[in-house]
Amino acid sequence: MTVLAYIGPGAGFAVMGSFLIFIGALLLGVLILLSLPFRVVVSLFIKRAKGRFKRVVIIGLDGMEPGRAKRLMETGRMPNLKAMAECGHFSKLGSTCPPISPVAWSTFATGVNPGKHQIFDFLSRDLNTCLPLLSSSRITTTGSGTTEARLLRKSRPFWHLLADRGVSCTALRMPISFPPEPYKGRALSAMCTPDLRGTQGEFTVFSTTPESAKTTGGKRLPVNLNESSALGVLPGPTLDGNELVLPFQVRWTEKTIAEQRATLRIAGRSHRLEIGRYSPWIELTFRKRRTRVHGIARFLLKGVAGNFLLYVTPLNLNPAHPDMPVSWPKSFSIYLAKLIGSYATLGLAEDTWGLSEGVLTDDEFETQCVDIHLERERMFFESLRLQRRGFLTCVFDITDRMQHMFIRRPENPDTSNPLAIDRTADERINKIYARCDEMIGRVLHKLGRRDLLMVLSDHGFTAFRRCVHLNAWLRENGYLTEKAQDRKRKDSDYFANVDWSRTRVYCFGLAGVYLNLKGREAHGIVNPGTEAENLIAELREKLSGLRDPASGEKVIRNLYESSKIYSGAYKSTAPELIVGWKSGYRHSWETAVGATDGAVFSDNTDKWCGDHCVDRLEVPGVLFCNRRIKWHEHPPHLADFAPTVLKLWQITPPRYLDGAPWDIVD
Repeated sequence: MTVLAYIGPGAGFAVMGSFLIFIGALLLGVLILLSLPFRVVVSLFIKRAKGRFKRVVIIGLDGMEPGRAKRLMETGRMPNLKAMAECGHFSKLGSTCPPISPVAWSTFATGVNPGKHQIFDFLSRDLNTCLPLLSSSRITTTGSGTTEARLLRKSRPFWHLLADRGVSCTALRMPISFPPEPYKGRALSAMCTPDLRGTQGEFTVFSTTPESAKTTGGKRLPVNLNESSALGVLPGPTLDGNELVLPFQVRWTEKTIAEQRATLRIAGRSHRLEIGRYSPWIELTFRKRRTRVHGIARFLLKGVAGNFLLYVTPLNLNPAHPDMPVSWPKSFSIYLAKLIGSYATLGLAEDTWGLSEGVLTDDEFETQCVDIHLERERMFFESLRLQRRGFLTCVFDITDRMQHMFIRRPENPDTSNPLAIDRTADERINKIYARCDEMIGRVLHKLGRRDLLMVLSDHGFTAFRRCVHLNAWLRENGYLTEKAQDRKRKDSDYFANVDWSRTRVYCFGLAGVYLNLKGREAHGIVNPGTEAENLIAELREKLSGLRDPASGEKVIRNLYESSKIYSGAYKSTAPELIVGWKSGYRHSWETAVGATDGAVFSDNTDKWCGDHCVDRLEVPGVLFCNRRIKWHEHPPHLADFAPTVLKLWQITPPRYLDGAPWDIVD
């Protein structure tokens, strides 16, 4: 079975003048220093917003689940968040429809619903071909050969509005921020930032007997092995149609084997590897004539001699030499690298593919997650130290990644208890929650009486036990038609077998159901208006009664019509229906990539066993604050942060915002 985690069909890569970027960053730094006196004088005449608090700090803990948080607070494992709850505020936080990270964080940032920011899923589609595209950004090459990256999220983050009024702002690792947008503050990109190969995270594994040249989420490649060394070639980015590579050698002796170490020689430098331990970030420079492409990766040597096995993380863009901008201003990523050392820049840096494919063990994956989290902590605390006034936000991903991979059933589950969990794996998640709580304690210690702290998650979490292949259901019920002559083909991903002249409905991504609409899809056959409305009503009726044959239970909690829950200029590009699954169910991996063959229901046997692509009422987020919060129009929702923070600086929220401001009570 093809298994996909977060799906990235490849954002594309081309060199964007890395040498010029580096020189430009240095010149920009000099210019900033030289212009400082002038800027100080000018600042005296700018009307700045007056803040109620000296600093407002917002920390995102992606995917923190309110039920688990409450249990751990009650058992004493999260004392700092418990103290915030008792002295300030703790509640559930309403998420978006669907409660998927790019959708949810975009609403947090902009204060608007998906119909106004245009992010409905991880994927969108090409209306000419219906092939999936990354929803957040597009990288294209012009006729002159210039590479352009474009952010597709619409509407402005609220910290841009703060910065316009003279408030110092820093946004670290905010999802759906690649490429970084120019504004009068600082930002470091996160989710959907590509790797050096243009994917959303592709690992590499070298061994003497690679199991397969093809693998999901990575490359398995051979090495030439002799008694004391292994030779291989690391693939890099593709430039002008040619794949750039770096030859490498791993050497060892009987003595170094006894000491559990070896030496890696790559890109003109030697590095010590300890068997079973990740290396630090290693700088990798790929060359083609005068062009240099700069990346970083970590190496994990798992065996030498006859059991040689070398794992290489996805090739991250080097933050100290970014060939594509990963921050605003461009010098900011370089500044952070000088301050804390190299760090992951990939949007989804934790290698869930590696764990799903059996390349990484549970311990190795957890170590990688913790290491990336510690990098994030260092950049956050340095920013907190330097930002004495204004606004600071940072998103930490470790809670999300660990729950995706460790909300597991036991190896031999009690069939009478479908909710049984693997206690060992579950404890790994608990430890991460406790680690995040300890970090919050250190943040509270560094804040003053005039500082406001809010902690949130964009959604909660639940188990993912059963896959529902809606394209198979559409096929069986006559809404989607395959080409008869191709029905036995295996390459059915991305609608390869679909007869669009007879297909009225299709699915892809993690939540949506789309009509093949005339005037929108290139081969649309459903007329807008009455025909489309009747088809939507028919689908609602039939899908609402969909039952799992294994248990007999209904699998869908709610079906949402985008025309009724979204508003704004972009709602016409949304899926007509958003499926709100009950906990335990989700769009199948096959549906996510537009496959059409196979059964409607199947067990999820992948290590990606926890999820939140269900009904938003099943997976609310959390909200903590070190002050009491009062709300008026509705319980707290992600869209409320924008108007609330603007109000704290006495800035009238724009009328297009969908959220409602809270009262922060001292």
